[in-house]
Amino acid sequence: MNMISLKDDLKGNSYPGRGIIIGKTPDGTKAVAAYFIMGRSENSRNRVFVEDGEGIRTQAFDPAKLTDPSLIIYAPVRVLGNKTIVTNGDQTDTIYEGMDKQMTFEQSLRSREFEPDSPNYTPRISGIMHVKGCTECDVQEKGHYNYAMSILKSSDGNPDSCCRYTFAYENPAAGEGHFIHTYMHDGNPLPSFEGEPKRVETMDDIDAFTSLLWENLNEDNKVSLFVRYITIATGAYETRIVNKNQ
Repeated sequence: MNMISLKDDLKGNSYPGRGIIIGKTPDGTKAVAAYFIMGRSENSRNRVFVEDGEGIRTQAFDPAKLTDPSLIIYAPVRVLGNKTIVTNGDQTDTIYEGMDKQMTFEQSLRSREFEPDSPNYTPRISGIMHVKGCTECDVQEKGHYNYAMSILKSSDGNPDSCCRYTFAYENPAAGEGHFIHTYMHDGNPLPSFEGEPKRVETMDDIDAFTSLLWENLNEDNKVSLFVRYITIATGAYETRIVNKNQ
């Protein structure tokens, strides 16, 4: 799969919906995670990301304008030991609880399917990062890191059929990441993402990467962005949150 330009891909798509990017920095020392949300309705746009322990949650920017919290208020990011979970819905909790009971990422998601928002049937996209330091490894290769991504989607808009895809990345290459999002583009109904997660470039500088993402998301539809860089050797992390509503 050819590597695509994140800048061009985002700039050329007015509504990818919600997106997850996971990868590794070019210098090979940090795991990269990013999650963004977009919205077309007033209810979807009336949100911000806020920190919640080691993770984040969404909350209404103006509580008086919140009409239906069921699919828009959730914890997109939670941390379980050396695992960081990133999703576009409350399946974050499903994965967290399942893996806490020694279930796998895939097993945890077996109880879930796409969202019940007819006629879109928005896919549930999820990512899991395993970052484990290693004091006995070579200094340049210290620590172990792998990740996986999942999408649960309807079969071409058929609500009776759920398609489940998982993509696992062992010992991911430095400077690369994978990008999955809910919709191919704007539309009515919204067309679900198709194919493998896109192979994209990463950056060593968290602020530069945050700016690249935020500046190229559609100005009218973007709502919030989360970016985290985790030092693979130690598990220490840096987080950036950008909200359109300030």
